[in-house]
Amino acid sequence: MRNLAEFTIPFKGLKLGKHQFEYELDNRFFEHFEYEEFNSADVKIDLLFEKKSTMMELTFRATGTVNVNCDLTNEPYDQPIDSELFLVIKFGDEFNNEDEDLLILPHGDYEVNIQQYVYELVVLSVPPKRIHPGVEDGTLESEVLDKLEELSLKNQKKKKEDDIDPRWDKLKNLLNE
Repeated sequence: MRNLAEFTIPFKGLKLGKHQFEYELDNRFFEHFEYEEFNSADVKIDLLFEKKSTMMELTFRATGTVNVNCDLTNEPYDQPIDSELFLVIKFGDEFNNEDEDLLILPHGDYEVNIQQYVYELVVLSVPPKRIHPGVEDGTLESEVLDKLEELSLKNQKKKKEDDIDPRWDKLKNLLNE
């Protein structure tokens, strides 16, 4: 996968200290990763890049919304995104990104691409089970919800109790005595 140029930060020319970067993400960004779970995306990334003499510290903050389908009803809704990621970049003999909080770049590198970290920050901030807010508070009217309620175990038990042959009731009374 090729790197997106706007997510490459040339740190060699930056002075020591703090630097701010901002990114606006939409569906084109996620299409680059072939990620199709979002109907639409409107996410803002604020990056605080602090360059020190021997390392760099990056603090990512993602805010905004992604439009996803509910896992129960398949109704689309806007899922709010609000999450942070802290990353330390150090220098070593070879590239190493095995630790999620630490990136080691070779000594000669002069830039870092952060697109993978931004992608993971947003995708992992969406809950694994996506439930429409209207389902939780009972305001969503949906045929799927009506069908689920009809087929629920509670209703099945009520139906079975109503369908019992009255001759068995006399036998039940024997157990109660």
